Amino acid sequence: MLTSNRTRELHDALKRRCLYHWIDHPGLARETAIVRTRLPEVAEKLAEQVVTVVQRLRFGDELLKPPGVAETLDWARALHELGSTELDLETAAATIGALCKYREDLERVRATLDVMLSA
Repeated sequence: MLTSNRTRELHDALKRRCLYHWIDHPGLARETAIVRTRLPEVAEKLAEQVVTVVQRLRFGDELLKPPGVAETLDWARALHELGSTELDLETAAATIGALCKYREDLERVRATLDVMLSA
């Protein structure tokens, strides 16, 4: 089994020997369940808020690299380690680097965090 997020080119000979199955990002309920299962120590409200923001970013703005589930888990873990039980603007802005891997994405997200958190 091979997995790819299409960041590297696979040789044609290898691709000819593969069957393809595309897996979409999970929906809100499924991703929240993943966070709750993998990080049971994270407050339920925080998990829901984190996933809601991630979903908006992933399916909304055109980011250079939309966050995956791994980034969702990283961000939820970072917030929990800082003692958060709910998402607030200051802590979200300070930890958004766990979610965004490009400077342009980081700046774009920081500029809209207040709107996303108040929605």
